[in-house]
Amino acid sequence: MPAVRRIAGPGIATALMLVILLGLGTWQVQRLAWKRGILAQISVAEQAPAVPLAGDPPPFTKLAVTGELLPDRAAMYGSEVRDTPTGPQLGAQLIEPLMRDKGDPVLVELGWVPSNRPAPLQARPGEITVQGYARPAEKPGWFTPADDPVTRRFYAPDPAAIGASMGLPHVAPFLLVAIDPQPPVPGRFPQPATTLPRPPNNHLEYAITWYGLALILLVIFIVWSRKALQPPESASGVTAT
Repeated sequence: MPAVRRIAGPGIATALMLVILLGLGTWQVQRLAWKRGILAQISVAEQAPAVPLAGDPPPFTKLAVTGELLPDRAAMYGSEVRDTPTGPQLGAQLIEPLMRDKGDPVLVELGWVPSNRPAPLQARPGEITVQGYARPAEKPGWFTPADDPVTRRFYAPDPAAIGASMGLPHVAPFLLVAIDPQPPVPGRFPQPATTLPRPPNNHLEYAITWYGLALILLVIFIVWSRKALQPPESASGVTAT
């Protein structure tokens, strides 16, 4: 019994740690299924033709939306460094509202622009048709930098918040990510996406890591407890007379 009491405390701690590690591994497995579903939606959307906007489209639907852009209400989203003819430049995604004859305005993510632009942005006067993908709204996370509605600088793709900063109380509940499959022309901005960005999918590696740590912890505890339960004579190799 004294030997059993010696391993009781470490055994309880080990059990608690195992529950945490296994829970984290299972959570990553669930995230893996969720991420694979998103990637499958993106693959299907890329192969499908663009369709006119009607109602709230499913995420990553390829759309063709007609209207007039309002560059004087533009906002910036995100932060990204890209190579330009003048060297690496910090920039962000340019978002402008597309005003439609019918329906709420659609916020269009036109593409990346450098913070210090050597040339004016490409003009899009009059009514145009933008083809792209519906990107679902996302709320800021714990580690998302704070938005600045006054300067229309945002770090989370939240159409409601971005639209409010533009003086538009009602906008479509998604962003339209403009897509141009042609390579970007150096020095011409904004530079639209050529494909729909795919989120990283590292959940399988994370799950293996958490489950592996749980297995290692269990093996260490079994080896240690076997030694702890041995009689002192056996542990030291001395035979009692």
